[in-house]
Amino acid sequence: MKAVTICVLAMVSVAASIESSVESSLSFDASEAKNRPVSKVIKLLKDMMKTMEKEGEKDQVSYDELTCWFITNDKEKTKSIADAKSRISDLTTSIEDKTAKGARLNTEVKGLKKEVAEDQNALDKATAIRLKQLEDFNVEEKDLLLSIASVKNAITVLSKHTAPGSFLQAPPSHLKSVVATVQDAIQKHGSLLTGVLTPTQRREMSVFVQAPKYDNQSGEIFGIMKQMKETFETNLQNSQKDEKTNLDSFAALKTAKEDEIKAGQDQADTKSEQLADTNDELAQDKQDNADTKKSLAVDEKFLADIREERTLNDSEWELRQKERAEELEATSKAMAVLSSDDAHELVTKTFNPSFLQTDMQSDSRAQVAQLLSAVAQKVQNPRLAALAVHIRLDAFTKVKKAIDEMVAQLGKEKADEIKQRDFCIDEFNKNKMTTVKKSREASDVTALIAKQTATIKRLTEAVAALQAEIADMQAQVKKAGEDRKSQNKEFQMTVADQKATQKLLASALNILKGFYAKKAAAALVQGTPGARMREGRPAGFDTHTKNSNAGGVMGMLTQIITDAKAMEVEAVHDEGQALKAYNAFVKTTNESIATKSDDIANKKGTLAETEAAKVASTSDLADASLELDQLGNTKAELHESCDFMMKNFEVRQSARDEEFEALKQAKTILSGAKFEAFLQGA
Repeated sequence: MKAVTICVLAMVSVAASIESSVESSLSFDASEAKNRPVSKVIKLLKDMMKTMEKEGEKDQVSYDELTCWFITNDKEKTKSIADAKSRISDLTTSIEDKTAKGARLNTEVKGLKKEVAEDQNALDKATAIRLKQLEDFNVEEKDLLLSIASVKNAITVLSKHTAPGSFLQAPPSHLKSVVATVQDAIQKHGSLLTGVLTPTQRREMSVFVQAPKYDNQSGEIFGIMKQMKETFETNLQNSQKDEKTNLDSFAALKTAKEDEIKAGQDQADTKSEQLADTNDELAQDKQDNADTKKSLAVDEKFLADIREERTLNDSEWELRQKERAEELEATSKAMAVLSSDDAHELVTKTFNPSFLQTDMQSDSRAQVAQLLSAVAQKVQNPRLAALAVHIRLDAFTKVKKAIDEMVAQLGKEKADEIKQRDFCIDEFNKNKMTTVKKSREASDVTALIAKQTATIKRLTEAVAALQAEIADMQAQVKKAGEDRKSQNKEFQMTVADQKATQKLLASALNILKGFYAKKAAAALVQGTPGARMREGRPAGFDTHTKNSNAGGVMGMLTQIITDAKAMEVEAVHDEGQALKAYNAFVKTTNESIATKSDDIANKKGTLAETEAAKVASTSDLADASLELDQLGNTKAELHESCDFMMKNFEVRQSARDEEFEALKQAKTILSGAKFEAFLQGA
């Protein structure tokens, strides 16, 4: 733009200089002409040389300024092209790197999610196995505890009949209870007794079970049952140790897997964010690359055009220099011939004023008419042709006045055309700058819309994922509630059963206690010899004899009641732990749902803002596109009104210069003829 402004100022200066030269070329020194008749011609030749020199200087200035403009724009566009190519190379590398990075991150995210899923699946399987182990242990422990208690009661019953000095045989009811205990223990835990009982012991137990008979002389059955009790207790201890080991192993595995799952999920989230940022940057780089390539194409075309114009300008400059040199050489030679003394003397001798008065006018008219006709035919100007006709008919004064008017009109037309050309150049430049600016704005808005679209997609997917997670957690809470309800119902039934069992057994025990208490009281009242004999025994022995009557049934009832109470306490404890775990799970899940709900609300807010911003961006893009269309229409209108004038500017200016030169020569000739007539009259 700066170079164009300098160029325009130079052309205005040249136009002003041309007008000044025309005025000076149409004037002459009358006093000098009176002294020497040929001086007028010499003066005109000198003026012509001065005019040519000034025109040459102005051409030089114009050429230098235009060359400077070419060089400046060539350097600027060359640098801009180099920068654009470097930028394209950098963007291409960046696009390749980001594409590779995006593919790598995508693979890593999928791998991490797969690892998290595998770890979660492994944890779920381990949890299921652990629950099955715990269930099996509880069943086994419960059976062993009951068997140990039963065997222990049976041993207690038998021990009363195997003590040294005891001659009492076990009552049939006691033997039936012991047999039932033995049968139940062998049926439930036969595998535990394999290898523990010898074949002989198994036969004795089989005989005892089939024909329950026991006396105080045989302690084999008693020993076998003690061995069974010890085996059950040892196995119970081993089972409890295994359960503790399994519990510790599962806790360690669960902690490790949960840590791995959390670490993998955190890495997946981080990689996902990096992937989203990389995709955004990749889209921006691709848009920048496309824009830079468009700008590069425009700059390369502009550079090629100005280089071609510079070549044409250099050729025209060389041609004008050559023509002007030849013109100066011819003028200089003509002036040298006319300036010699011999030429002056010859002209003076042959000078005939009367001849000039008549024939010179006729010759001048014909000469001027011929000159103007030739130029009119060359430049296709009807005004010059008409003037040539008038020269043959009109007086000199009228013709010169017409010439002056045409010269003034030519100067005005030339100035107007220069002004119009400057206006077209300025409007084209403004249109181009505005178009480039609006195109970049449209590109920026397009890139922004692409980024906003990606953000909307990412937020929408994130909200959908969070909603799915919330739905899954709500389903889990519902399932846990149903399980808790079922567990509580089972607990209520267990407690009710235990309480009923305790009440029933307590009733039976009270009946037996009441019976034996009455029997003991009756024996003391009667004072039987046996009673008196027992009075001399040690207290312990008397108590033993008394307890032997209550014996096995009461002991078993008491033990069973104790076991029932223990089971009730255990059930209450388990119910409390289950309820605590359920409440903790519900609380944690509800907190997670609340957190995710807040996250959804925040993301929806951001999503709404982004969608609103995208609507605004879309509107801005539409406005920019409309302005670009309007600029395109304006450019088309400028081309329609300016292309012909600018394309033919030099030709039209050259034609006017020829017209101008012809009119100047015509007036010079006519002025010379009139001046010689003036000398004749003097």
